[in-house]
Amino acid sequence: MTVASKLPKVGTTIFTVMSRLAAEHGAINLSQGFPDFDGPAPLLARVTHYLTHGYNQYAHMAGVPALREQIASKVATLYGRAVDPETEITVTSGATEALFCAITALVRPGDEVILFDPAYDSYQPAVDLCGGITHRLPLAAPDFKPDWQRLRDTLNDRTRLIVLNTPHNPTASVWDADDIATLRELVRDRKLYLLADEVYEHIVFDGRRHESLLRCPELYARSLVVSSFGKTYHTTGWKLGYCIAPPALTEELRRIHQYVTFCSNTPIQHALADYMAEAPEHAQELSAFYQAKRDRFLGLLAGSRFRFTPAAGTYFQLLDYSEISDEPDTELAVRLTREHKIASIPISVFYAEPPPTRLLRFCFAKDDRTLERAAEILCSL
Repeated sequence: MTVASKLPKVGTTIFTVMSRLAAEHGAINLSQGFPDFDGPAPLLARVTHYLTHGYNQYAHMAGVPALREQIASKVATLYGRAVDPETEITVTSGATEALFCAITALVRPGDEVILFDPAYDSYQPAVDLCGGITHRLPLAAPDFKPDWQRLRDTLNDRTRLIVLNTPHNPTASVWDADDIATLRELVRDRKLYLLADEVYEHIVFDGRRHESLLRCPELYARSLVVSSFGKTYHTTGWKLGYCIAPPALTEELRRIHQYVTFCSNTPIQHALADYMAEAPEHAQELSAFYQAKRDRFLGLLAGSRFRFTPAAGTYFQLLDYSEISDEPDTELAVRLTREHKIASIPISVFYAEPPPTRLLRFCFAKDDRTLERAAEILCSL
């Protein structure tokens, strides 16, 4: 039988493709965004404790209460927002699930959704499955900030949702307070929602502040804010995230969530609750930790032919290879993996209409020896 695909334009994600290629060719994998070091030892010990002490059955659908309480405490401390753990916080099986459930809860056939290009690749398929119509607005290099006039011109009575991502994957740009103020002015008189992908909330550099929508009461009233434990605690394989939203939006999110995963990993949720209470400094010190890695990586590349603007946030760095090759980024990424044993991510795959840029994304969430070996290869090009 022939299946009429609901996502006929979707293939295997670039992350799977490049990581598989890296494994096949024994390449250093700076493509997919995961650390090559483990999470904190005390956190891992708490997981072991709960695994061996009877915490292996279903968790509460919305998440272990102790973990939701710790999330609420963090939000109050960092962003000055009081959120109710019972009615405003939902733990999900990764941020990707939270994003999918949020889009599915809000978008109906014919609704218009605005994405900023380059856009993380999970947004568009979720909109398509809901029958939504996507408008993709380009972020212009080198700062990759929104064109606010273009957003103003695109908004209309059919606009249902704007998806924003700061710190931004894949460009590593970060919104500032002026961006948030402009967004607030543009949406004030419109009946639309905001979905904020803030999974790199704790990784911002050079004295910047993460401008979460949770800081702004006017925006939070119409927002779903998504974050990730995997990015913060170096444990991406655990696939745990969460969504914070006002009660009415949380209720709609949970209607979908309960039929997607129902609940997430129980012992890991308990362990994270303990560790967040015992070591709040981990998240607070994460920006400095990754800024040191960014600076080391870029320092090692000082003698290379790559051009770059230091990442403002996330653990990704864009490198401009214009002086090295005129190949399309998709072809160069594959060739570097096969011939030079270093894997990256081509940026063009995140655009609806790729601009004529020569950029590859490299993950620097790696041990120093990995970064040294990678830089040696890159400097030889």
